[in-house]
Amino acid sequence: MKKGERQVAEGLCEVDCLDGPRAAAARADLPPDAQSRGLATALKVLAHPGRLRVLKALEGRELCVCDLAHVLGLSFSGMSQQLRELRRIGAVDFRAQGKLAYYRIGDPFWLELTDTVAEKLNGTK
Repeated sequence: MKKGERQVAEGLCEVDCLDGPRAAAARADLPPDAQSRGLATALKVLAHPGRLRVLKALEGRELCVCDLAHVLGLSFSGMSQQLRELRRIGAVDFRAQGKLAYYRIGDPFWLELTDTVAEKLNGTK
């Protein structure tokens, strides 16, 4: 296989060309850089196994930080760090009751998103 054929077979163009109108339309459809950075930040928050497990642990229930830490086998400080990141994107909310902080799903969108991705990866969707 020649170099150019190999490039095309790997999904790369063999030559450098530009379809001006298509490229201009694609550029016009791009979101602003700030929006893309915000999206990337939110996805980075979800791209952590511990935080994904927190969301599943809170599905349909409210738990205090102590219980969450116990359920997930994390230290109190480790649990607090995971919850802080999830709060940052609005995935979880909490309420204080005396000396305890109880967490629940704040916006079900984030849990639904992770469930949808899991279903896709598992071939069940």
